[in-house]
Amino acid sequence: GTKDIRPLYIEVHPYERPHGSALFQRGETQAIVTTTLGTDRDAQRLDTIRGDVNRTFLLHYNFPPFCTGEAKPMRGSSRREIGHGKLAERALEAVLPVEEDFPYTIRVVSDTLESNGSSSMAAVCGGCLSLMDAGVPIKAPVAGIAMGL
Repeated sequence: GTKDIRPLYIEVHPYERPHGSALFQRGETQAIVTTTLGTDRDAQRLDTIRGDVNRTFLLHYNFPPFCTGEAKPMRGSSRREIGHGKLAERALEAVLPVEEDFPYTIRVVSDTLESNGSSSMAAVCGGCLSLMDAGVPIKAPVAGIAMGL
């Protein structure tokens, strides 16, 4: 009905090695999200028409075929991974501290393990938890939702 939501399961810091990690599950959609911090030398360097640019926040959204029960080969990034990754990246980038206050390169990786809808929103929710677990002083918590009527 209009008031039903899928059950949530959240686990923060399931892994010791990354600086931050979170497992986020909403219904039959599950993502494991990790955050690692690096120096400014770890930033992605881009040579653009406007000059050199350093990206210090990177989000990788992985949506392998097995997460929907398919046995396709894993190749390069799909349009879905690029588009959904940019959507999640923009949601999280809005709450990151300015570089002068937090001079680190931040890499967030969201691996979709199971998907039955709104996996990009699971990346946003898990990414926010993972950033907080890593000690990144975000401006406010972020949650991604998807709804269908």
